Amino acid sequence: MPARLALALAILETLLWARRIRPLRQPSATAAAASHPSPFDALPPRRAGAGRATPDHKVPFRIAAIRQRLFPPHWGALPARTRVAAGAGAAIGGLSRLLGRGGGSVVGGRATLAIDPHALRHLALGHAVVLVSGTNGKTTTTSLLRAGLSTTGPVVTNLLGANLPAGVAAALAAGPPGAPAALEVDEAWLKTVADDTAPEVVVLLNLSRDQLDRNNEVRRLSSAWRSALADRPGTTVVANADDPLVVWGAAAAAEVVWVGAGQPWTADASGCPKCGSRIAFDAAGWACSSCDLCRPALDVNIEDGQVVSIDGWSVSLDMALPGRCNQANAALALTAAVRLGADPGRAMGAMASTEEVVGRYRTVDAGAVDARLLLSKNPAGWLEVFDMLAPPPAPVVVAINARIADGMDPSWLWDVPFELLAGRQVVATGERSADLAVRLHYAEIEHTRVPDLIVAIREAGHYAAGLEQQGSGAHGRRRPTIDVVANYTPFQELRSRLGRR
Repeated sequence: MPARLALALAILETLLWARRIRPLRQPSATAAAASHPSPFDALPPRRAGAGRATPDHKVPFRIAAIRQRLFPPHWGALPARTRVAAGAGAAIGGLSRLLGRGGGSVVGGRATLAIDPHALRHLALGHAVVLVSGTNGKTTTTSLLRAGLSTTGPVVTNLLGANLPAGVAAALAAGPPGAPAALEVDEAWLKTVADDTAPEVVVLLNLSRDQLDRNNEVRRLSSAWRSALADRPGTTVVANADDPLVVWGAAAAAEVVWVGAGQPWTADASGCPKCGSRIAFDAAGWACSSCDLCRPALDVNIEDGQVVSIDGWSVSLDMALPGRCNQANAALALTAAVRLGADPGRAMGAMASTEEVVGRYRTVDAGAVDARLLLSKNPAGWLEVFDMLAPPPAPVVVAINARIADGMDPSWLWDVPFELLAGRQVVATGERSADLAVRLHYAEIEHTRVPDLIVAIREAGHYAAGLEQQGSGAHGRRRPTIDVVANYTPFQELRSRLGRR
């Protein structure tokens, strides 16, 4: 680590030296020579007949190319400190990728904000910003929104899930100037990012318990959203009208577009966030039993496979992505894209062609079988994923860890309705496979425990092959596809290990 830190500091020092070669806003050649002489200006010309000499302008060209990449011309309008901070962040992020330490967005963004704490505010200027937040579906909705907005031109985004201020800053620094920005934001950081980016649109998906050691009280988050969105006259909120916690958080905004996106998981919204009384859910919607909080009238709804707006447009909702939740994500993303000027039909066409999102829903080669990777991180997400699985008796692999990124308290497993997996063989895997196996035992689900992720997939493959030999037709083809549902860190491990095949 000390050697890597020294290398990072050396790169930063080189960047600062390169920054001094010429100003970022190029003056005339005469003024540049007089006020900012370059050390390359004094290079002697190549002598005639001097054999294999390096062209005089090769080295300066390389330095100029590096400067162009680390300090793009469109940064010229930024304050000098922000330019240096963004350049340092880009270099450190690149170093992180070079060393195989990750995508570099987070560490690069942290470096940027450490040098200039106001960099996010400066970098957001000139962009029409859309922030996407919620417990589940942020990355997928942001991906769909990016696809829809791409029909109008380039788009800035942070699709790799770096959704804290550092990741947002890194995305804006790397993006094209003046392009709309579709940015995923962690639900607990919405106010901070909104204060710095002045978004034109905020998309609110849902709120439920997630990572109990970090975001344990969802009603507090709902109130924080309400505070964050009040007194923002230039911001339109696109909100899920079927989640009472989202409605309470969004209702304080100056302009709200209510979308009927659905919310099958209601356990976390049984108490009214306004008065504390009981919320009653029925086929018509929901309402508090004591106060006036209720499901608002819809501006956009999903009807018979169509997204229908009261503004007069409607488009067919024909998605490549599976599941009810992704239709809801698409409806919210489409509504936001239209607010920024996208044509509904063209935007939905781009969204409909999305087949995977940062590894989610991807089918990969796992040896003798294929594995379809599904991500789920909390009880509400699991309820949605169960709807996407191949029908029984097809086996399923469930992988659970409890690291920091997953939430270190796995007690949420007892809220997941694993009873819905009845009639199939489940292979429990991951670092907390023993906790999962206990939960499956009490759910009376047939299961085996195989701690290693890849071996677990093979075990499920053997079971699927046995079903085919018995003529059950669980998959209907010689090479079975195994559904693998994992929370965050085992999902990323599977992407890494199976991605090499």
